Amino acid sequence: MLEIFIITPFPDFFKPILNQSMFKKSVERDSVKYNIINLFDFLPKMESRLDDYPFGGGEGMIMKLEPIFKAYESLDSKNSRVIFPSPDGKMFNQNIANELSKEKKLVFICGHYKGIDQRVRNEIVTDEISIGDYVLSNGELPAIIMIDSIMRLVPGVLNDYKSAETDSFSSDLLDGPHYTRPREYCGLKVPNVLLSGNHKEIENWFLKERINKTKKNRMDLYKKYKSKNCGEENE
Repeated sequence: MLEIFIITPFPDFFKPILNQSMFKKSVERDSVKYNIINLFDFLPKMESRLDDYPFGGGEGMIMKLEPIFKAYESLDSKNSRVIFPSPDGKMFNQNIANELSKEKKLVFICGHYKGIDQRVRNEIVTDEISIGDYVLSNGELPAIIMIDSIMRLVPGVLNDYKSAETDSFSSDLLDGPHYTRPREYCGLKVPNVLLSGNHKEIENWFLKERINKTKKNRMDLYKKYKSKNCGEENE
């Protein structure tokens, strides 16, 4: 089982999401356990704000370190990977999702305002991860995106685990096209090869479609794939 701790000022953000779809199933199947930690529960007495002005001046407000430290110290998560979603972190990808899905425990710290006190990042955080070259208003959104990508790779979550093995970015290729019933709709037909029953031909067709889509949409991945699989496109 993978146990995930989410440290956040807004615990209600996660409740409706974690009660839906694969998140709910991951709990029902005893594959993932989610723990939501409210940062406001760890504010010192007589204080009501999680943020303060930055030393040295500058724009924006900074999240205080004391509530975050206390929230983290309250967890049974020693030696766990601690993830801070941030646009200045390393880029999240499928390889990182695969790696994190093999952990026993993960901690996510959701930032707000201009950022969090650097001492939290220096002393607690093990992984600073970005989901793209853009800025969001909170850390909850990138956290739940990463958690979704990670939890579906945990054994027992998906009905068909092999489905994840052919997703986009597996083998450096994007996913290919998929079809289901009916065979024809308003003149739009399913490719004949998929109806042939010839598994080898279907496999080759699907691989070529994945290669073509990757070449069209992600030249960087295509070049990476091509360098590892010289000549495969011509087979």
